[in-house]
Amino acid sequence: MAGLRRSSRLSSKEDPLKSKLEEGEEALPPKKKSKTSDENEESLGEEEEEEEEAKSEGDSDFKEQEGEDEGEDEGEEEEPEEPKELEEGDPIPDVVLKNQDDKEISLKKVSDERKIVVIFGYPKASTPGCTRQACGFRDNYQELKEHAAVFGLSADTVNAQKKFQEKQQLPFDLLSDPERHLVGLLGAKKSPESGIVRSHWVFAGGILKHKRVKVSPEVSIEDGKKEVLELIKQFGTEGMKNEEKGDDVKEEEDEKKDDKK
Repeated sequence: MAGLRRSSRLSSKEDPLKSKLEEGEEALPPKKKSKTSDENEESLGEEEEEEEEAKSEGDSDFKEQEGEDEGEDEGEEEEPEEPKELEEGDPIPDVVLKNQDDKEISLKKVSDERKIVVIFGYPKASTPGCTRQACGFRDNYQELKEHAAVFGLSADTVNAQKKFQEKQQLPFDLLSDPERHLVGLLGAKKSPESGIVRSHWVFAGGILKHKRVKVSPEVSIEDGKKEVLELIKQFGTEGMKNEEKGDDVKEEEDEKKDDKK
């Protein structure tokens, strides 16, 4: 019994110490996380999010750019090619346009019928500069018509060309080219969208011999007439040479016939 009492007393003495220790442990404040470590964790998380966002944005940008490039390529493929601009030495284009009377005119057919074809381009019918240019060719038409076919050309409608011709008493046809198809081939578009540059062109034997783009009305008239007259002289000289060659050949044939006799 005495041993039991002693052990109970010892246990009772230990209990206060144990309880004090337990109380002391509970009294200690909980450990706080390091502020630096928290910040590092947050910054790492933000960096990871930014990297993921940047990656996703980059992927989307790449896809969008790829789609845009494909769209641009498709658009480029669909665009029709611009026809080649005529230069001196090129044949007259096989183009059909309507004149002031709504009648179709084939340039190729005209070129087959007439040795020289003169076309002068003007920006707009019945405007001051265009009137001077057209009237200048009108005043020289009697001399030109013996050797060349003369045409005016603009993007005006058939009706506008008719009024212009009647008002100024123009003796030649005015070609209507609202789509600027022939104007583009001749290199006289003022801009891709609209407009015509004042010009003139001279074809001889179906070949472009003179191309004058961006000239004044007076220069167009004076130089156009001069170029036609020079071509007439060339054709005249060539014609005389051909006639002389023909006479020589005929004489040689006659001599051969005489020798055989």
